[in-house]
Amino acid sequence: MHIQEWLETVPAISVYLLVGIVIGLESLGIPLPGEIVLISAALLAAGHDGINPWILGACASAGAVIGDSIGYAIGRKGGRPLLAWLGGKFPRHFGEGQIALAERSFHKWGMWAVFFGRFVALLRIFAGPLAGVLHMPYWKFLTANLLGGIVWAGGTTAVIYSVGVVAEAWLKRFSYLGLAIAVLIGLASMLVIKNRAKKAAAQSTARSAPEPGIVPAAD
Repeated sequence: MHIQEWLETVPAISVYLLVGIVIGLESLGIPLPGEIVLISAALLAAGHDGINPWILGACASAGAVIGDSIGYAIGRKGGRPLLAWLGGKFPRHFGEGQIALAERSFHKWGMWAVFFGRFVALLRIFAGPLAGVLHMPYWKFLTANLLGGIVWAGGTTAVIYSVGVVAEAWLKRFSYLGLAIAVLIGLASMLVIKNRAKKAAAQSTARSAPEPGIVPAAD
């Protein structure tokens, strides 16, 4: 069966559920490729009349907001022992260095770390649980969580879907080449925001690091 014919048989509800669940689990604190799943689904919607991009964006936003909220509740109840446990299970994602960077970002930006963290893979995993561990007021967390989830999920869906519609003719004539170009263009459009957030995090880390040559005074 041709790949396009097979894609036409994919039930729309299964795509909505998959996107919402994967993004929700990632936001909860489980390292999953939520952004890749969302981009793939948005591209699929561009060539699949049965998948509504508005519903897709809504499901992605709901998954992001609900997952972050559950992560917040878990982090608030589990505290720092939870981060230590996660570090033992997922050292590449929850190691001491990653936790320290995320924590500095939270102390520097406050609720904006939750908002902009949605656009950075590392902070996207940490945002909910770490906000709970640090006892961020829930109304601040919820405000940033709602805005960040909607802007990130809805914006990503809109950008990638638009790129897919424009590239539809190319996808039909040069399926693999067109798909690669569409994905690259869509990813490039998101890298601008992500790079700015990473630079801000790096500057925050540099400012918080002690200057070389300065030795703390002894008691």
